[in-house]
Amino acid sequence: MVTQERKKIQDFIRANEADILRDLARLVAIPSTQGEPEPDAPFGAAPKAALDEALAISTELGLAVHNEKGYIGWAELPGKEPEKYLGVIGHLDVVPAGNGWDADPFTLRQKDGWVLGRGVLDDKGPVLLCLYALKYLREQAGALRYPIRVLMGANEETGMLDVEYFVKNCKLPVFCFTPDAEFPVCNGEKGIFQGMLYSEKLSGKLLQFEGGVAKNAVPDRAAALVAAPISAFPAMEHITLEADGPDRTWVRGQGISGHASLPAGTRNAIGVVTDCLLQSGLFEGAELACLQAMHKLHASTDGSAIGMAASDGRFTPLTLVGGMVRFENGILSQSVDIRYPTTMDQKKLEQGFAAAFGDCFQLGDVFCQEPFYIEPDHPAIETLIDTYNEVTGEGKKPFTIGGGTYARHFPLAVSFGPEHNDEPLPPFAGPIHGANEGADWRRMLEALEIYILSLLRLEEIEF
Repeated sequence: MVTQERKKIQDFIRANEADILRDLARLVAIPSTQGEPEPDAPFGAAPKAALDEALAISTELGLAVHNEKGYIGWAELPGKEPEKYLGVIGHLDVVPAGNGWDADPFTLRQKDGWVLGRGVLDDKGPVLLCLYALKYLREQAGALRYPIRVLMGANEETGMLDVEYFVKNCKLPVFCFTPDAEFPVCNGEKGIFQGMLYSEKLSGKLLQFEGGVAKNAVPDRAAALVAAPISAFPAMEHITLEADGPDRTWVRGQGISGHASLPAGTRNAIGVVTDCLLQSGLFEGAELACLQAMHKLHASTDGSAIGMAASDGRFTPLTLVGGMVRFENGILSQSVDIRYPTTMDQKKLEQGFAAAFGDCFQLGDVFCQEPFYIEPDHPAIETLIDTYNEVTGEGKKPFTIGGGTYARHFPLAVSFGPEHNDEPLPPFAGPIHGANEGADWRRMLEALEIYILSLLRLEEIEF
């Protein structure tokens, strides 16, 4: 049975749906990938433009706004106990569009009840829902106990320097959630290990090798230019060959993109190209050793091929993805992205890479964050999960993920939807970080109801 409170919220959502779509189109239109720093734009002009636009939307919704030197901004409602506040934190930057889109990635499209465009689900759409949740509270809820801020970052995809700045320089919320994950409630995140494998200087048949646009995404395209005629290469599935003169050939691989923390169902184009190069039999010496090492890296996404498989019963097993490859000035470089459980740590991973690749690749540029976990019986987490189950009728429980969100940077935080990775995508829609990124619009509006109710109920908890 739908309560009067929920009916009022649903009426608000119907009345504002067209405006939400209009504002989502405004945000999606900005290709907010990281660029060169500029004054008041530490992550480049495009992330700054997205933050400025989101703050403009917030002002239009009647919310107070603040821009913290371009690192992060927020929209806020006041409360009677201003020494504490509740936070919601999302991000407005996006990964590069990549290949394979059916239409312009930065023009919002609607099809069969879905919205499509870069950022609709990661994370511009969810951020916008939270701003409209504050609009509801401003119009309908009366005076709040705790102030509420919707924090909007500009560097989540490429380092989270925005939230690092915020944690060091700004007052922290007593509790916050990020709408940058899957429903129902994520109360733990795997460790994240990223780095680059660098070869010695190579010389031989390999002239160019490039693939991938981000360390944390499975690449759907890769290509190598080789000093050999097209007849030297075998016919292989997911490979196209293109002559570049009589004795040079482009070997192009097609993959299936996706987020590095969820590699199931993806196909890494770098691995596809690597296998074709090896099957040609053209390579020897250091070049051959490096390609064989890359084959081993891409042979599995659970780390088992290089002796790094790990699990702990609390998190899902370790995942490993090589997202980017480059060949510049004779140096072959391959990125690695690992999401690991509590039975693994940075030292073990570094030792594992040295054992597996030490003869041909050196590990550098290491970034590592330990796993974090909050017990599911905390009152705030119980409030979120109970609200989710009331609205959806699903009876779900909290879970852990391999993705890294803003939540791990705060003393008390979780991630809270609105992705539904257990539900199949239609053929015209893709996942976050993939081509044709899509979101089920019915589920998005359901998420708005969940966010409004959750914030109202979090106001009642003693923090």
